[in-house]
Amino acid sequence: MRRHPILTVDVVVLHGDGFVLVKRGKEPFKGCWAIPGGIVEYGESVEQAALREALEETGLQVRLLALIGVYSEPGRDPRGHFVSVAFLAESVGGELKASSDAAEVSVFKEPPPALAFDHARILSDALRKASQLGVWPR
Repeated sequence: MRRHPILTVDVVVLHGDGFVLVKRGKEPFKGCWAIPGGIVEYGESVEQAALREALEETGLQVRLLALIGVYSEPGRDPRGHFVSVAFLAESVGGELKASSDAAEVSVFKEPPPALAFDHARILSDALRKASQLGVWPR
């Protein structure tokens, strides 16, 4: 039986004068803050998945600003080999509220001390990209 990596997206959402993180409602990393994201569904582009996941987890409609990068280290997720395409986005509508598997959602101006998975690296890369684009800090 051949095994393959699972394709996911992460979306760093700029909102107001900060960025949005969700508190994970289930394992792994239950109770830890994380970047909104999830698994790309069959027949869906990574861009469509990013828009959907942002809305499902934060209640916000977003506009994608840039590709942050692809994160493919096999050990980045304890559940298996997950490859993430990470995007920088800004909110353009909706209402900030936790939904899907997020226990809580909040806007941060600085990263919390510990983030789930490799999200500290992704967030750092995203804020650097946002600064280069002139959209951070707000």
